[in-house]
Amino acid sequence: MKLKASRWARTVALFALVAFTASCGLPRSGPNKREIFAGSIQQEGDAFIVSVNDRVTRATAVVPSLGFSAGFRNAALVGSDTIRPGDVLGLTIWENVDDGLLSAAGLNSTSIEEVQVDGAGFIFVPYAGRIRAAGNSPEAVRRLITERLADQTPDPQVMVRRVAGDGATVSVAGSVGQQGVYPLERPTRTLSAMLASAGGIAVEPEIARIKVIRGTEIGEIWFQDLFSDPYADVALRGGDRILVEADTRSFTAIGATGQQNRIRFESQTITALEAIAQVGGLNTATADPTGVFVLRNEDQEIANLVLGRTDLVGAQRMVYVLNLTEPNGLFEARDFVIRDGDTVYVTEAPFSQWTKILRAFTGSLNVLGNTVDLANTLDGS
Repeated sequence: MKLKASRWARTVALFALVAFTASCGLPRSGPNKREIFAGSIQQEGDAFIVSVNDRVTRATAVVPSLGFSAGFRNAALVGSDTIRPGDVLGLTIWENVDDGLLSAAGLNSTSIEEVQVDGAGFIFVPYAGRIRAAGNSPEAVRRLITERLADQTPDPQVMVRRVAGDGATVSVAGSVGQQGVYPLERPTRTLSAMLASAGGIAVEPEIARIKVIRGTEIGEIWFQDLFSDPYADVALRGGDRILVEADTRSFTAIGATGQQNRIRFESQTITALEAIAQVGGLNTATADPTGVFVLRNEDQEIANLVLGRTDLVGAQRMVYVLNLTEPNGLFEARDFVIRDGDTVYVTEAPFSQWTKILRAFTGSLNVLGNTVDLANTLDGS
């Protein structure tokens, strides 16, 4: 009697386990290949599924284009003694007569202690009128005043000095050794020299971006390009603002990878193979190397180029497929460029689901056996 009850209990439990497994999905990291392909445009979904090849790799190889405009590149070096609006100058004028235009009785010289350069860049000197000071050196201003006075007093001698004002300055902020406002002097008239004066950059050179703000114009460049392109080391101007910051681009890795996370770029460009390596590679226990996907909202122009069409309007959802087991699969992954905001998803291999089923099945049988044994023990007692 007890044997029949035990068999009956095991049979009922087995049928219950099979029914439960059939009705409930096992835990997994995301959709499988079949489910992703079912979401394609061809299957009335909303995403284009594209297998990566050489043509697709070339069409999608878009990286951020950083560089300075012609206005930045063509700017000449400025002198360290250039006068700016707001500076205060001191003037001393000698006249070669006893009764001069400006000097008091018994004196042959006149000192004007403070003359401020106005917002338009001019100063006013009696009998010489308005003199353009901003953009000129003290020596140039001296010559201009001398020429104006020469018509009214014989052989005037003029001395011009800066009384107040630091002249041209540049502010440096962000990830540098020492943030601050720095004078634009002869040794620091270029971008690289000014960065060195500020203690250098405080982030990895591979991901450092340098932004120069000049009025309403903004130029940006990779730090490493300052040394690879001679024209990138632009001349600075008074009032320039320099901002150094780390690259903020990132991609997301999910699925059967060594790490599931949002990952920052570690270089100017990163390929699919490098992205996989950066998250610890594929999970050897569960990953399907034939199902590596890159999900992206592709710009209209690139989407039309990739698909060989001209009718697509607006950003398109694209799913790029990489098969690492194909003869050229690793080469395609090595050349396919990851972009900011991409999602790299690796599907699980079909056998991993069977492994989970077997584990769930055998584990449940062990629990069932223990339960029946306990029931038999209780019946025997």
